[in-house]
Amino acid sequence: MSVTNATLRAGTVAADACDLAPGYIRAIAPYQPGKPIAELARELNLDPDRIIKLASNENPLGVSPLAMQAMQQALAGIALYPDGNGFDLKQAIVRRFGVAMPQIALGNGSNDVLDMAARAFLAPGVEAIYAQHAFAIYAIETQTIGATGVEVPAKDFGHDLDAMLAAVTAQTRMVFIANPNNPTGTLLRANALLGFLRALPSHIIVVLDEAYNEYLPEDLKSDSIGWLEQFPNLVVTRTFSKAYGLAGLRVGYALGHERVIDLMNRVRQPFNVNSISLAAAAAALFDHEFVCRSSELNAAGMRQLVRGLETLGLSYIPSFGNFVSFKVGDAAKVFQQLLKRGVIVRPIAGYGMPGYLRVSTGLESEIARFLEALKAALAE
Repeated sequence: MSVTNATLRAGTVAADACDLAPGYIRAIAPYQPGKPIAELARELNLDPDRIIKLASNENPLGVSPLAMQAMQQALAGIALYPDGNGFDLKQAIVRRFGVAMPQIALGNGSNDVLDMAARAFLAPGVEAIYAQHAFAIYAIETQTIGATGVEVPAKDFGHDLDAMLAAVTAQTRMVFIANPNNPTGTLLRANALLGFLRALPSHIIVVLDEAYNEYLPEDLKSDSIGWLEQFPNLVVTRTFSKAYGLAGLRVGYALGHERVIDLMNRVRQPFNVNSISLAAAAAALFDHEFVCRSSELNAAGMRQLVRGLETLGLSYIPSFGNFVSFKVGDAAKVFQQLLKRGVIVRPIAGYGMPGYLRVSTGLESEIARFLEALKAALAE
């Protein structure tokens, strides 16, 4: 009996294999990254050296010098598989933050550890809670697994923790919180987060995404890693893509209770972090001078951006990250006008903010050129 005949007799004929994919997979709206410089150069026949990209919250200072040195030393070993357990990087994290090795999961960027958390604890029939205007990956990861996403309306473009707590049901298994939030840049204070963690049922995993933590002044940082002893259901995720300047290498990590991390590591792909990335991240973690310069440049860039937006009469959301979201009305038109002038920013209509664009901080000259191009684009 042929497969076709068997299928016909079973009455499960489909047009093609794609029709048999789960409906929740076919319904996913793919994540839209910032437009690459090379792509814009091809599309509009522009000189790539004249294009500036302020769309993906990358570090305008480039790469940590200590990381660069470590990468060069690691090149000789690229014919071999990387250390699948990431021992050296985990040891660096242990020294830096005082956690134990079994409390660490490594990922191909922090997106990877977010995916690991979702796959370890979510399933069809259960729910994950996240805020309106929060990082798009939370909804995508939830939907990919077939779980139900519960989007809670934002409060002043940020997380409404009271409303998120009220949204908890018997089916809730996970809550995603970005702090600072991307793309709005809002920040939850430590006492608010602590109150939320204490009020939440302890069987619900809280994923606290701190991708922009290094840009915060010390007095605004939460002792989230210190909270791990008190809250076994807390997972803290961080990345080397922002302040450490390793976005192209894709390295992130999660910290949590040993049992939680053990489950996350069970769904981790083998060799998910390559040997160059492992070496670079272990070195970058202790390049305090580079991170300090990155933070100082970001603060100066933020002041420059805010002054420029205010001069142009544009409203914006005060941000604690390395970006600012601002309102321009016809954002799609302004975005295209900026592209024609060789300036890439980020449209965020997909985040429920169709009248806004997001711009990353950059070098002083890059921000000046962006503001000049924005002024011209608004006049079109």
